[in-house]
Amino acid sequence: MFLDRVKIFVKAGNGGKGAVSFLRNAQTANGGPDGGDGGRGGSIIFKATDEMNTLYSFRFKKKFVAENGADGAKKNQTGKSGKDEIILVPTGTVLINPKTDKIIADLSENGAEFVALRGGGGGHGNNYYKSSIKQAPAYSQLGEVVQGKEVILELKTIADVGLVGFPNVGKSTLLSVISNANPKIANYPFTTIYPNLGVCEVLGESFVVADIPGLIEGASEGLGLGHYFLKHIERVRLIVHLIDISESEGRNIESDYEIINKELEKYSKKLTTLKQIIVFSKCDLISEEERNKKIEKFVKKFKIKDYICLSSFTFQGVEELKKKILENLKKIPKTAPLQVEEFDFDKKDVSSIEIKRNDDGSFEVYGGRIESFVRGVVISDPKSFAYFQTRLKEMGVIDMLKERGMKNGDTVIIKDLSFIYEE
Repeated sequence: MFLDRVKIFVKAGNGGKGAVSFLRNAQTANGGPDGGDGGRGGSIIFKATDEMNTLYSFRFKKKFVAENGADGAKKNQTGKSGKDEIILVPTGTVLINPKTDKIIADLSENGAEFVALRGGGGGHGNNYYKSSIKQAPAYSQLGEVVQGKEVILELKTIADVGLVGFPNVGKSTLLSVISNANPKIANYPFTTIYPNLGVCEVLGESFVVADIPGLIEGASEGLGLGHYFLKHIERVRLIVHLIDISESEGRNIESDYEIINKELEKYSKKLTTLKQIIVFSKCDLISEEERNKKIEKFVKKFKIKDYICLSSFTFQGVEELKKKILENLKKIPKTAPLQVEEFDFDKKDVSSIEIKRNDDGSFEVYGGRIESFVRGVVISDPKSFAYFQTRLKEMGVIDMLKERGMKNGDTVIIKDLSFIYEE
């Protein structure tokens, strides 16, 4: 099965919490703090590989979570960092922000990597808080909690040349005779239901050709199969446009040419700027006289300069086409990576404060600013809790709670902390 667009959920690992520990051994009965820091959580990393050509592996597995960092330990031992989650995707995959539908990364080269989400930082152990004033801090810092996000993966085929044309004009057959591809070939519409790639070698050089599934009129608006695969032609540098000169399917070569170009233009103005080589296919099915008459009329009407008469069955024109493609590609620069949205996918929320009233009458405070703040609070430590209360007032949280109706004796919940409010 060919799959070229999928939405998945990714989450980097949380940081490990810092340790609270005091040195105790045979030589030291009452030593100082020796709690180590927590380890950093693993990151989410996407990596492009030529070993894949579809997103099929994401059909069933759509949730990827990196390993959490380990907690710190006594003797100032830092927790082990979490293992990164490396997600392999086909070369040519772009990452899309579901909220804006804009591209945030373009993995257009084999081996390219993108760090989508960085692992959470580890919390400090109590040894970190030791000072001349606080010689025996009995608290540590929690690890940073990372929020998961959704991301869309979309495959845009990497090829130098795109074969386009109506169904049954001979694209798959041509690909099979000019390259190492082995596409499915049959005499019925939409034989090709996913893009086929082939490497063509000529004069000691090579290029990649993609057979784009048949377009029909209205494809850019969702008719037929072509609209689904038009994105695979976005990266090509050269278009080879096949037209059935024999008109064996009952169509007209002139209207075929106009319709396909119109669909390409509707999908993307950029496609109209690409160089096209016109290939009159199935030349062996009509007489030379009839063929020449049709081509002369066509070329004159559309002012065509680059065209070849070809038969994949008799191999007429095949080598000429390969050399012409190579000649043109040498004059066309490589396609630049797609424009990436100026968007920090890994941006942390450090400012929001939200309050909700639970069914039992308690108040729950949450948000990015709160998440960051409570990491260093140990409610069982008097000094830490006093600092916690002071900061709640300074941040305006107490006033916000009062505006929502909080009174003496009400319960306030902030993350894992819970306390009774007393004026």
